Amino acid sequence: MNAPVTTPRLIPDNAAFHSVEVKWVRHWNEHLFSFAIERPASFRFRSGEFVMIGLDDGAKPLMRAYSIASPAYAEELEFLSIKVQDGPLTSRLQKVQPGDQVYLGRKPVGTLVCDALLPGSRLFLLSTGTGLAPFLSLIRDPDVYERFSQVVVVHSVRRVSDLAYHDEMAAQLADDPLVADEAAAQFHYIPTVTREPFRNGKRIDGLIEDGTLFEAPLTGPKKLDPATDRVMLCGSNAMIHDFAKMLEAEGFKEGSNAHPGDFVIERAFVG
Repeated sequence: MNAPVTTPRLIPDNAAFHSVEVKWVRHWNEHLFSFAIERPASFRFRSGEFVMIGLDDGAKPLMRAYSIASPAYAEELEFLSIKVQDGPLTSRLQKVQPGDQVYLGRKPVGTLVCDALLPGSRLFLLSTGTGLAPFLSLIRDPDVYERFSQVVVVHSVRRVSDLAYHDEMAAQLADDPLVADEAAAQFHYIPTVTREPFRNGKRIDGLIEDGTLFEAPLTGPKKLDPATDRVMLCGSNAMIHDFAKMLEAEGFKEGSNAHPGDFVIERAFVG
């Protein structure tokens, strides 16, 4: 039996935003999904930046900031989102289908970019939940592997099904034609699940404190060292505040686009 044909949901033109088509949607579980939209020819961004995404809401578009999960060279713009059943935007955004339209902001911005970091040898990308999104962009960008000899993603979630993109990262991006060779030698993925049985149930701070984070095949110091390491943080406010304080106590200096440093957070997302 053929699936019913649905009419794409189009949105009114708006001078402030691009109106773009949804290309695909992937639901990871009941409260997490990914989607991709077409990329306007004029849209430029740096891997790790975020942009406004939204839908028509009558008087004016309802917009929210989303980290771009695809790398700067990609032909599509990919995003990772939670589903909030009573959320003004996500309650509707989670229902989009290929062919529907959404609004896309015209100016991407952000500090989770390599330009905001000083040169180093190891890059640690520490994330919780959908904070993984900007790091998905960075780990698929060849420039990151030219800047750093080791690239480490730590993704901490509550449930196993929350480990979005687990298989791709566990395979060290083997199917990515642009970075597969570099990732095979330089990329390290450490997933951890805190509320269900999993091979690793430690929180990120526990991985650092007991040295698990620095075990082979990773090489170098058995701790975070501002002389060699650069760190990006993205996730819950509590996680970011705690780790920023810890890093500063270890001698790390926060960076920005104007003044590169040893670690960066996305200030726009931190309350």
